[in-house]
Amino acid sequence: MMRRFAGVAVSTLALFAAGCWLVAASPAGAATPAKGSPITGKPPLEVVATAPKGSLHNPFDGNAAIAKEGHKLFFNYGCNRCHGGNGGGGMCPPLVNGVWIYGGSDDTLFRLVSLGSEKLEAAGYYRQTIENVVAPMPSMGPLIKSDEDLWKIITWIRSAYSGPPGHKYK
Repeated sequence: MMRRFAGVAVSTLALFAAGCWLVAASPAGAATPAKGSPITGKPPLEVVATAPKGSLHNPFDGNAAIAKEGHKLFFNYGCNRCHGGNGGGGMCPPLVNGVWIYGGSDDTLFRLVSLGSEKLEAAGYYRQTIENVVAPMPSMGPLIKSDEDLWKIITWIRSAYSGPPGHKYK
């Protein structure tokens, strides 16, 4: 059976072959800590099409230098146009207040940005809460150059978080 994810036909077997998921080695010089998903250098849509649900984890989590790079990329890719320059919202929901409509796991955030909200829901994710400002998230996967760039943006978003103390991302 074939399924379409972000315009790419993928066999159902490939989607569920978690034990067979292979990731290319990190590009030379790429910083990849021991925990987290390896950096592949591939476009986010390619990564999402081959990664089993729940398997994506930010390799840069908590890295302040990477967060600074991520903030620059946030502007370079135009995320600020909808979410505000500091992620506090605008015509789209804030990113830093602790309200994560689809949940706050690394895997979910990576897929949401890559696929957009409509394709994320079609892939079996659902809204877990509501937010005052709601607009559909467009698929940014075709615009973002690599998984490394997207992980850097997510690292910045997490560093800018100002939600309830003790809030844990799942």
